[in-house]
Amino acid sequence: MVGVSLRGVSKSFGETKVLHEIDAEIPSGAFAVLVGPSGCGKSTLLRLIAGLEEVTTGTIRFGERDVTALPPRDRDIAMVFQSYALYPHMTVRDNLAFGLRLRKEDPATIAARVDEAARMLGLDKLLDRHPRALSGGQRQRVAMGRAIVRRSKLFLFDEPLSNLDPALRNQVRVDIRRLHDQLEATSVYVTHDQVEAMTLADRLFVLEGGLVQQAGAPLEIYQRPSNRFVAGFVGSPAMNFLPAKVGRNDGRATVTVGEGASAAEGAIRLPVPESGGFDGLDDGREVVLGIRPHDVRMRADGDLELAVELVETLGPDAHVHGQLAGQGFIVCLAGSRPVARGERVTLAVTDLHLFDRQSGESLRT
Repeated sequence: MVGVSLRGVSKSFGETKVLHEIDAEIPSGAFAVLVGPSGCGKSTLLRLIAGLEEVTTGTIRFGERDVTALPPRDRDIAMVFQSYALYPHMTVRDNLAFGLRLRKEDPATIAARVDEAARMLGLDKLLDRHPRALSGGQRQRVAMGRAIVRRSKLFLFDEPLSNLDPALRNQVRVDIRRLHDQLEATSVYVTHDQVEAMTLADRLFVLEGGLVQQAGAPLEIYQRPSNRFVAGFVGSPAMNFLPAKVGRNDGRATVTVGEGASAAEGAIRLPVPESGGFDGLDDGREVVLGIRPHDVRMRADGDLELAVELVETLGPDAHVHGQLAGQGFIVCLAGSRPVARGERVTLAVTDLHLFDRQSGESLRT
């Protein structure tokens, strides 16, 4: 195992700067996930760690070793790509062994490592097949097995599940996490799928615009996003956002959606929880109110009334879409309590988030 330290890492392609002074620490043995939308710089950052791209400025260290200028072959890494990158004319056994043969490892060592990787990944009965005779999930397991046999200190995954159907994605995701725990390795994993990121990561890095917007444990980021981008990107369905204004009622802070309208016209006033840790809630301040779809409950004495327009039934849960204060809003309700299009349901908010209207930064301290 080895920790990864990035200090002031930037990357430019010509005049275009795609990464901006990235500082990040990945502890030894952690499963770190780089997540963000397409074009945010996450794959470029992984390629810098791998040595497949040159750093423009900054340093990369593996433990105490500065690897900034080292080529990939000298970094002791194993990488799993989206495209599998298997040799079609070779059997599974030969694909697994190929890298070790290039390194002129002893044949007995090669055979032992191939057999060990095959057992770990359930490939024992497939060793004599060619890639064309394998399913997508099996091919991805072979790609992972080729990384395992190298016995590297650091595993890098570049969107390895993108080519798989949803059922296989779920299974291989479990395989990857189990593999990481068995090998007691350090792993860095790139994905644009925030559900994948939340379920795999020990430490999550949310990227956008070539910057790390927030880093931390997945649940910490979900519960206390540092800005509106992170709040909207992490969590499924995405957080609802409504423009609001801060007010005071008997000394307590409130937020009002639909300022200037009467309650009958759709204005909503919500109390701000005193235990929420919010700062800077001056009377009249313009903010953005964020409410996660899962932080809403059906209650007769609730503060919100939703006009239902669409119900997506997902078995135990239902995603209910509607209008709130004239704006689109989605909530997650128990599927056992069906609601219908055209119904008006009363809802209570169990948690809320506030963001500065201009900067997008969270007002939660």
